[in-house]
Amino acid sequence: MEALTLLSWMFDSLLGLGLLWLAWWTLSSPDLFKAIVLFISFGLLMALAWVRLNAPDVALAEATIGAGLTGALLLAALARLDPKHETRTTHEIETKSDVHD
Repeated sequence: MEALTLLSWMFDSLLGLGLLWLAWWTLSSPDLFKAIVLFISFGLLMALAWVRLNAPDVALAEATIGAGLTGALLLAALARLDPKHETRTTHEIETKSDVHD
């Protein structure tokens, strides 16, 4: 029984660290498609965390709304973006402003 508690604790810790890692990479990704895919995977992992907290109703809502619907809407919005007007990263803006100074 003690080994099961230790294994459960280790899984929950790994789940929490995975959520933090995914959140960081989602927010810091310069590629919009990659950020959306990471956001969807974060939502699915968050649904698993809600299941671990014995909240299956919240987990179902997170999976359907947070990962599924929002992810699909973000992908649809990305597909409608004009490829000629790509968003520039902060580094590109700073580099271009340094050239003109």
